[in-house]
Amino acid sequence: MPDPALAILFAPPLPPVRLEAGREAVLGRGEDCDVRVVSGQVSRRHAAVRVAGGDYLVRDLGSTNGTLVNGERVEGERKLMPGDRIEVGGVAVTFCYVDPDIAGSDPPTARGAGDRTVLFEPPPPPAETAALGGRLEEIPTFAVLQMLEMGGKSGVLTFEGEDGPVRLWLVGGRPVHAEAEKTCGAEAAFAGLCLQRGSFRFEAGPPPRETTLAASVTELLLEAARIRDEQDR
Repeated sequence: MPDPALAILFAPPLPPVRLEAGREAVLGRGEDCDVRVVSGQVSRRHAAVRVAGGDYLVRDLGSTNGTLVNGERVEGERKLMPGDRIEVGGVAVTFCYVDPDIAGSDPPTARGAGDRTVLFEPPPPPAETAALGGRLEEIPTFAVLQMLEMGGKSGVLTFEGEDGPVRLWLVGGRPVHAEAEKTCGAEAAFAGLCLQRGSFRFEAGPPPRETTLAASVTELLLEAARIRDEQDR
């Protein structure tokens, strides 16, 4: 994806972290890491992602358990492609290119402003956004939802999978209603968020006529991750 796409690392429920040229993002359990993964299987400084000649490269930092990309062990440096899953100690960190219009404002930058704690700031007033879309193989459901939350977007997010569309309405970046072909509310939301293949489309618009969701984005993503793990087993 050409500029001005943002290159971002996602590891929900942590906030997304933007990658920039000249700034290496470190993954690990140390307090000074850009993507801090608290797990006994993760080394203090486990892996790093850097920009070189327009490419994004990941390498292991001599970790105890090694670093994988899409299930393959990283030897030396490996070029990242949109949708790649960097696995550190069994925890997946997804690399994506994201249209900045999805987020509305830039996500936190790796090693930014000398502050190691990455927090969401209150979203700016919702702005009109053209229809946006893409493939879930390149931008997973959780990445799309986190960016829309950060941008404080209002409208409908449609996931299209094998079983038909799932529509998720947001107001100021917060999910308020979901509909699938045969269900609505949380069950419909999880049906969309558990999709791993298909497409997504977001269109700005007014709120829905009813409210069926009270959970935050983080709560929805954590429950969707639990459901996916059960399905995988």
